[in-house]
Amino acid sequence: MLIGEVARRSGVSARMLRHYESLGLVRPSGRTGSGYREYSGADIRRILHIESLRSLGLSLREIGRALDDPGFTPSALVGDLIRQTRARIAAETELLTRLRRLDAADPAGWEEALRVVALLQALGSASADARQRAALSSGEAVPVPVEALVEAVLSEPEPNVAGALSWALARSDGDAAELLARALDSPEATVRERAVETLAELPGEGPAGRLREALGHPDAVVRGHAALALGARGEAEAVPALLDLVVSGHRDTDAADTLGSLASDEATADRVAGALTARLADPATRAPARGRLTQALADIPGPVAARTLVELSRDTDRAVALTATYLLGLRDGTR
Repeated sequence: MLIGEVARRSGVSARMLRHYESLGLVRPSGRTGSGYREYSGADIRRILHIESLRSLGLSLREIGRALDDPGFTPSALVGDLIRQTRARIAAETELLTRLRRLDAADPAGWEEALRVVALLQALGSASADARQRAALSSGEAVPVPVEALVEAVLSEPEPNVAGALSWALARSDGDAAELLARALDSPEATVRERAVETLAELPGEGPAGRLREALGHPDAVVRGHAALALGARGEAEAVPALLDLVVSGHRDTDAADTLGSLASDEATADRVAGALTARLADPATRAPARGRLTQALADIPGPVAARTLVELSRDTDRAVALTATYLLGLRDGTR
């Protein structure tokens, strides 16, 4: 079979077939009387094998080794190809992300585009000081896409830098609350915690709405942060989750202080006291938790809290009874 026919059947151009021959990958089995290359069926199969291996990303040198070395095994080479391909995909994905963020910034000219790129690079710097400066300077002369700020804060281990990034997000355009809310479903606990902590720092109804949704989150840490943030904003909807914190002993002092702040009017005070009383009466609430719940009544005004303390002063748990008696004394001014 002559080279033109081989090219038509294999889909490999005559020029590439000559290149393969120059590299020693394919050697036509014979020549015609006129000197034209003549390929056998075995030659064509080898050409198809070459094309198959090229489709896997092998170089022509690697292909020659694979086809001519009887002791060659593909496992090590395929493993290397997998690692190389993953690295290339990661690099291309990072480049695509950078380009999308530059496009979102909509720079007016190349000078502004270069400033955006420099700021994005600084946000990913190994230096915490550089990251903090980038966060504090974002939005002044260069608009930084909110996606870049959210990604930075979710991966930021330094509290001061995270605070600067939260400040930048509060001043940025775009729906940071939605992006942070998506991160609450991250498989990584640290990312979920950073997301809810950042949401708690953002003003406005949008972040508050996301925090209310987070009260039902399966992660107790997320629920706790959301409850403390909403309680600090005066939202009584956070009371059940705040009580969970008191019962669990995780940030129970903060939760008790927040419950006391919420009980600023008589109606809310009675609601908080009633919820505390119900938890105290729950058989599932064990001794240490009952003690913490009793202590949480300290800053709750109103008759419901007072009646509960009187009942608790006669509790069979001596520690609870003593705590309740002490708190009643503080209310009466006798202590």
